[in-house]
Amino acid sequence: MSDADVVLAEQAGGVTTLTLNRPDRMNAWTDEMEERFFDLVDEADDDPDVRAIVVTGAGRGFCPGMDASVLEQRSANRGARTVRKRPLTHLLSCRKLTVAAINGGCAGIGLIVALCCDVRFASTNARLATAFTRRGLAPEFGAGWLLTRTVGAGRATDLILSGRVVGAEQAATMGLVNDAVAHDELMTVALDYARDVAANCAPRAIAYAKGDLLADWTRSRADADRDADAVYGRPGHAEDFREGITSFVDKRPPRFEPLGPRDD
Repeated sequence: MSDADVVLAEQAGGVTTLTLNRPDRMNAWTDEMEERFFDLVDEADDDPDVRAIVVTGAGRGFCPGMDASVLEQRSANRGARTVRKRPLTHLLSCRKLTVAAINGGCAGIGLIVALCCDVRFASTNARLATAFTRRGLAPEFGAGWLLTRTVGAGRATDLILSGRVVGAEQAATMGLVNDAVAHDELMTVALDYARDVAANCAPRAIAYAKGDLLADWTRSRADADRDADAVYGRPGHAEDFREGITSFVDKRPPRFEPLGPRDD
């Protein structure tokens, strides 16, 4: 399998679906998969025709973490770490809606990828775990930061220290995923959600909202209020607001302007 095949990309209806594609290894993570995945995320972020991204796995697994052969090699090298071009949390910087469709086993790096998505749907076949402590590792890649803000301090502590596996229904109850759905309906639910946002929400408003939500994790309420008041001066906001109201009054689908490529 070539490096280009380890992650597949398909675009339709304003949505790009990225599929981790090492089904013989349950889509275990490798350096080649990481580089290809983030390259495709960046391409989708820069593509004006793309308004949402769905991430899933081929076959029976989502991603169980780093491939065991890579872990063995690193263990033999006394824990030598990869020098990354982009952090494992790079998906957080994507300006467009990201949806995880967790179709099976999801642990370690796989869980980090899912947590970095904006919305998570899990198949009732899915099983989720941090797994780090059960591999002799302290939590990596911001796992504690992500989990605490997703499920709260108590549940994050439980999941990180125990490394235990939770099913989809329990994951939904604790807020680790947004919903648990029948396995055969997973992609339909995830894609319908993404297509609805792609068709009806302003791309610039989504990008601004994502930036605000991320910033709100670490700023004061007063700073959040101040920055919310400043939203009206942001590029395109007035035009999007006008189109949102006009399309609502006219009872027609909105025609919001797409996002262009990033400046950097």
